[in-house]
Amino acid sequence: MKIAIIATALFAIAAPAFAAETVKDSAAVAPVIAADDSLYREFGGHDGLVKLVDDFMVILLDDPRTSVFFVDAKQDHIKKMLVEQFCVVLNGGCTYTGKGMKESHAQLGIDRASFNALVEDLQKAMDKNDIPFHAQNKLLAALAPQHRDIVTN
Repeated sequence: MKIAIIATALFAIAAPAFAAETVKDSAAVAPVIAADDSLYREFGGHDGLVKLVDDFMVILLDDPRTSVFFVDAKQDHIKKMLVEQFCVVLNGGCTYTGKGMKESHAQLGIDRASFNALVEDLQKAMDKNDIPFHAQNKLLAALAPQHRDIVTN
């Protein structure tokens, strides 16, 4: 069950990676899930999110199920967009400057298995960074509905 929730959320996270156009309403990316910045602080603030996303990218590139989507992509841009997206969702006071999930994933041909693999990889990165389980679940639950815009096959 945990992997299903995580899988649904994770490709939502990668969507901004392919972004180039600014989203005017960050709620179109994912809802802010905290009334204050306490959850953002549990993720280590900006520096913690950068470390998390750096580790996440390494895991994605090492995973044969997901590497095809990232090996030839602009990885620095993807990481920047992921940090922005996570920061917005965690109420860290950031602005997301990427495209919406549907537009940024439309041509990628992502299926449910690939989406689930990405979610598993995000969970590994969060575990590696000692993100508390309850905080992981809150982020993943906020991102989960975006699978409808990401999975196209």
